[in-house]
Amino acid sequence: MFKLDERLKADTVEVATIGLCVVRLMNDRTIPWLILVPQVEGAQEIYELDDPSRARLMDELTLASRVMADTYKPDKLNVANLGNVVPQLHIHVIARTVNDRAWPGPVWGAHGAAQYTEKGLEAALFTLRAAFKRVK
Repeated sequence: MFKLDERLKADTVEVATIGLCVVRLMNDRTIPWLILVPQVEGAQEIYELDDPSRARLMDELTLASRVMADTYKPDKLNVANLGNVVPQLHIHVIARTVNDRAWPGPVWGAHGAAQYTEKGLEAALFTLRAAFKRVK
């Protein structure tokens, strides 16, 4: 049975389940940042997924990337699978702009992260959920 890693649960908020993946929003209002978590118990690496799940993951990453591009109009999308701190398979989709707090470096460890306000989080979730329904 699939269980979300406690660190991912603590740092993110659920946006939607889009098939294989649960999509979560990083609780950082300074940089739009989604995390896709394939709901496959024990998976740590992409190659561990069976062929249909791996193909589905790529389709869902494409969808999430389109949502981020259409919603936030970034200068660059960063898509990454690291797992050094959280071994559970998860993929980051981050909308970067040349003016963001970490540009041009990585967002990990960059100073200036700030959690969403309650109203800001509600608005971001509303926008993203609508975008996932609209973008194909």
